[in-house]
Amino acid sequence: MNEGARIFLIVLSAILVNNFVLQRFLGICPFLGVSKKIDTAVGMSIAVLFVMVLASTIVWFIDRLLIALNITFLRTIVFILVIATLVQFVEIFLKKSSPSLYEALGIYLPLITTNCAILGLALLNVQMEYNLLETVFNSLGAALGFGLALIVFASIRERLELEEIPQSFQGLANALITAGLVSMAFMGFQGLVKI
Repeated sequence: MNEGARIFLIVLSAILVNNFVLQRFLGICPFLGVSKKIDTAVGMSIAVLFVMVLASTIVWFIDRLLIALNITFLRTIVFILVIATLVQFVEIFLKKSSPSLYEALGIYLPLITTNCAILGLALLNVQMEYNLLETVFNSLGAALGFGLALIVFASIRERLELEEIPQSFQGLANALITAGLVSMAFMGFQGLVKI
């Protein structure tokens, strides 16, 4: 398989088949927290895209340094520090450039630091022994998959707000049932890509 086809399959797999939220169940906190409105879902998706791609790229270089120095036991701690630093940059940037989005994301913006999908992606890239190009595209695909899941889920939740739903299914119950149904729909992509 040539490099271009492999990259395409990595991206497609990360978006649909191995979606971090709907298949790996990582990053559920922001998924449930900011999915009430499409606007906040799009904003969170862009922030996660930036952090995922940049963190994974930086972490790839740092991991090579950790391997060379034979201190791979520090991998997780260093990865978390890189992610936290990038999230701080995103938070400062959004506070200055888009105060309304900053307010809408609220506590969920700093929680990107503890978003297990970002750390999980960095560790998965190391575990899969991806080269730099594969790491970047896997990160891009994972971020796009996260954004797709978040925006689809937010649009369904917005639509359900307009419907009459029995009292026992309102609120979190409705969100969890909807998330389960969306996750089941994404299970239809299993077997689409074999890498």
